[in-house]
Amino acid sequence: MSVSYCINPKCPHPDEIPDNTRDLICPHCSSKLILHNRYSVERLLGSGGFGKTFEAKDAEHGDTRVVVKVLYRNHPKAVELFKQEAKVLCRLNHPGIPRVEEDGYFVYWAHGSKTPLHCLVMEKIEGLNLVEWLQERGQQPIDADLARNWLAQLVDILDRVHQLHYFHRDIKPHNIMRRPD
Repeated sequence: MSVSYCINPKCPHPDEIPDNTRDLICPHCSSKLILHNRYSVERLLGSGGFGKTFEAKDAEHGDTRVVVKVLYRNHPKAVELFKQEAKVLCRLNHPGIPRVEEDGYFVYWAHGSKTPLHCLVMEKIEGLNLVEWLQERGQQPIDADLARNWLAQLVDILDRVHQLHYFHRDIKPHNIMRRPD
């Protein structure tokens, strides 16, 4: 199992994990590198005010690539919203929403930490987000019919989410993935 990233927020070198790491323990901070006995984090995808997202492999499903969201701010309201997001995503079944398994939410304890890290594993949607896609196209405008189609898809997705009494708090081009044609 290849691991190349440690999610411990206090790790001094989280992205400098040798391929031959013994016992799957971080050589820099002594934290476990396999999350929930199955996910090996490979790289950082992005970060925000409350957490980070990573790409990982799921050993239980033939090394399928997944996204692991990690909540680094252990504030009660942030944790409550994070758990609510996990619960809602587990209940949704829509091609425009990443799938989350029933055990997709879990708590991880970094070595020596007194506070847990809340984690959410979801399907990795291949493709580019809208910012990347526009950059790849040289910032060329899109056709009005395509824009209407995309807006209709977004409204459908938000309608499904709102039916479960959940409000998406971070709609922006970086968070909208475009699946390959």
